[in-house]
Amino acid sequence: MRLSTKGRFAVTAMIDIALHENFAPVSLSDIALRQQVSLSYLEQIFSLLRHRDLVASVRGPGGGYRLNRSTEAISVADIIGAVEDTPKKVNTLPPPAVQDMAQDLWDSMDAKVFDFMQSVTLRSLVLEQLAKGIKIQQKPAPNRGVFKRPADHFLHINVPNSVFALGKSLVARM
Repeated sequence: MRLSTKGRFAVTAMIDIALHENFAPVSLSDIALRQQVSLSYLEQIFSLLRHRDLVASVRGPGGGYRLNRSTEAISVADIIGAVEDTPKKVNTLPPPAVQDMAQDLWDSMDAKVFDFMQSVTLRSLVLEQLAKGIKIQQKPAPNRGVFKRPADHFLHINVPNSVFALGKSLVARM
């Protein structure tokens, strides 16, 4: 199994979604800001995660991504396997003299790494972050559309708004 920064960012982004999705779908721009990752890079990663049904996208105002399975049902191996390119195996083997003499060692190590990543769930990573004291802040819901309430203005101006109001204000001063 191949490990790269793409896999690292995918795991980090999935932890971020698991921590913040209770409030609303999580937008990629919010993840990019919190994790200091390029938005276009996250779009590539989430395209692969969505293709493997690990996340689902929510469209419209306030949309974003949410987990498509429970955190207990998603392992680190699932996330890494979704975003990493798997090398294509060639059916022709080199002659025995050319084969890597330590190939059994590498195959064994690869199997142990895969077993370890399969045993680590997204839930355990989220609980670990919560135990470390990570602060989760709820983002205020966007106030969009025709029903947007205008901002309250507390500025009171005592200026008459018509000729009649001007006359009343002049009479009141006398």
